[in-house]
Amino acid sequence: MSLYKKRPTPIRIALLVMTLSGLVLTAQAQGTSAAALSGSVSLKDVFETAWQRQPEAHALQSRRDAALAQAKAASMLSPEPPSLEISQRSDRMTGNSGAREAEVGIAVPIWLPGQRTASADLAQAEISLVERKLLASQLRLASSVRDAWWGWLRARVDAELASEQLANAQRLAADVAKRTNAGDLAKSDQHQAEGAVAAAQAHAAQAQAASAAALAQVMALTGRTAPADLKVNAAVEPTPDSTPHTGASVGHPLLAELEDRITMAERTAQLISAQRRSNPELTVATARGRGAFGERYGQTVLIGIRVPLGAGPRHDARLATAQAEAIEVQSQLVLEQARIQADKQGAAARLEAARTQLDAAQRRAQLANESRSFFDKSFRLGESDLPTRLRIEAEAAEAARQAARSRIDLASAISALRQSLGLLPQ
Repeated sequence: MSLYKKRPTPIRIALLVMTLSGLVLTAQAQGTSAAALSGSVSLKDVFETAWQRQPEAHALQSRRDAALAQAKAASMLSPEPPSLEISQRSDRMTGNSGAREAEVGIAVPIWLPGQRTASADLAQAEISLVERKLLASQLRLASSVRDAWWGWLRARVDAELASEQLANAQRLAADVAKRTNAGDLAKSDQHQAEGAVAAAQAHAAQAQAASAAALAQVMALTGRTAPADLKVNAAVEPTPDSTPHTGASVGHPLLAELEDRITMAERTAQLISAQRRSNPELTVATARGRGAFGERYGQTVLIGIRVPLGAGPRHDARLATAQAEAIEVQSQLVLEQARIQADKQGAAARLEAARTQLDAAQRRAQLANESRSFFDKSFRLGESDLPTRLRIEAEAAEAARQAARSRIDLASAISALRQSLGLLPQ
């Protein structure tokens, strides 16, 4: 009967569920990645496509397999595979009196007291750490994706408004040219209008270049090029319900990863404490031999145990290293909790400020549009001069740009709050 007979332990059941769920999630992510960026792109699409290119995503299944193997090893009846021993003795080289003996045996390592339980606990901690590290890596990537995404949308809005401002300047310059030819305006007015067009052209070119560069940064995360008919889904992420002024985030991926690393270090130290020496070995062997020519062969059975002595300083060094790792990660956890709490408070404050700024910017844009309509009419009637008309046009364009950027800033603030709470893009 094999010493490695499999039993339906809770570890095996948990590992089977983890493996199956990992395969399903991988298939779903690959399907989503294939459909993303096909013509319409959103923040979630960019994140999911970028994640498929990350080294952590490529190595995920191998890490799960390693955790599975560790758990299987902890459920075995022996800490190491048994070894087969075969030997043969004779006196052919010494006296050749006919002495012969053949021995076949098997040596099975034995678990030390507490070693098996500590190995199982360590395997469970490693299983949990694999999934926690996955979420933490995704959250770190989400931070880069969010920064690039909202930066591109700001640059894109600036480019669109700059193009609109150029079109307005060209229409105004055309009107001024007609009135100059008719003798209603001076040549200097036409020069001012044409100068405004030139300034708008330069600003539009600069804004288009900035938008293209920002888009390139977004596409670099996905490893693809932007299609010519790219459409943008600039939907705002859902506002989180959690109150960001409470204590440390429960279940925050970055904190959960550090907590699992602490557990790993502590359970590693427990396992090392149980392994104060190498594993004993139980040996069972049988020998068949004779003492001399003419004697009958006899059968003997050998049962023995091999007990190594203590590891000494080597064991102490391994234990101290594991304990130092636990202390270091515990200190890192305290610092990370403080940083995350500060990020949450700052993100909440920025969100409130963004809402106030959006209200003010929209009100300013409304007033500026109304003023532009008034002065456009008065300019056509000759009741106001061109410098005033150009100033009002510039103020209206700036107000529109500020209102559009304020909308992006509000969406970015919500995204930053979700990032501080450990939530992935949606």
